[in-house]
Amino acid sequence: QVQLVGLDEESSEFICRNTFDHPYPTTKLMWIPDTKGVYPDLLATSGDYLRVWRVGETETRLECLLNNNKNSDFCAPLTSFDWNEVDPYLLGTSSIDTTCTIWGLETGQVLGRVNLVSGHVKTQLIAHDKEVYDIAFSRAGGGRDMFASVGADGSVRMFDLRHLEHSTIIYEDPQHHPLLRLCWNKQDPNYLATMAMDGMEVVILDVRVPCTPVARLNNHRACVNGIAWAPHSSCHICTAADDHQALIWDIQQMPRAIEDPILAYTAEGEINNVQWASTQPDWIAICYNNCLEILRV
Repeated sequence: QVQLVGLDEESSEFICRNTFDHPYPTTKLMWIPDTKGVYPDLLATSGDYLRVWRVGETETRLECLLNNNKNSDFCAPLTSFDWNEVDPYLLGTSSIDTTCTIWGLETGQVLGRVNLVSGHVKTQLIAHDKEVYDIAFSRAGGGRDMFASVGADGSVRMFDLRHLEHSTIIYEDPQHHPLLRLCWNKQDPNYLATMAMDGMEVVILDVRVPCTPVARLNNHRACVNGIAWAPHSSCHICTAADDHQALIWDIQQMPRAIEDPILAYTAEGEINNVQWASTQPDWIAICYNNCLEILRV
């Protein structure tokens, strides 16, 4: 199930606005990146397939299901996806079948209850030698064509939709541990962060200096589960881990070593996800146990 939670202004409490069934555990949820408010409230989810949902006041309904295994009953689960901020008609998915797929959305005409959104495969590529665990579009070069992925082969690879015949390996984990997540700096497209499976540190990379991390954030005492860059600052990043801690770091002094975080919060359980609100930069959301908490920075 997916729950949509809203803040009730009067009581200052979070309430569940509506709930909808999801056929497979969701690996990621994302609202359409729509800072100007010109699109309907669309929500995408990944699991067995990529789905786009239209969220109304009282109900949420499926707009489209994107599946590129048309001729097979078998589907390779999607590990993650990203929605392009510059061109909201583009989404990218990563899968355990070693591929990344870039999807194009189309919006139809309003005709009764006909679904307004449909989609097609723009391109599918074998991105890694093993499972791909995450994909993220970069803001570099106009923000539309560049994306990176990480996976079980322990590498970070960068792609350009205009030149898909070759990719660039930006980093490889020295022990070839699988890399689970990657996250681009929201203000400076040269920097990205990644983390290895069961790893207690977050590695900061500079795409201009491939293969050598510019910083390692290693104060966590258990494995890191989430990374979120500040939306409004190029030098702040939040990391969250199984040690119950969410830590905010100032990486301004790179490439000098960053010894300690500037802020720390201890939750009542292992934190498995973190988000830094893009429109409310003093709010960070964390998930642990069965709780969602909003922290004011």
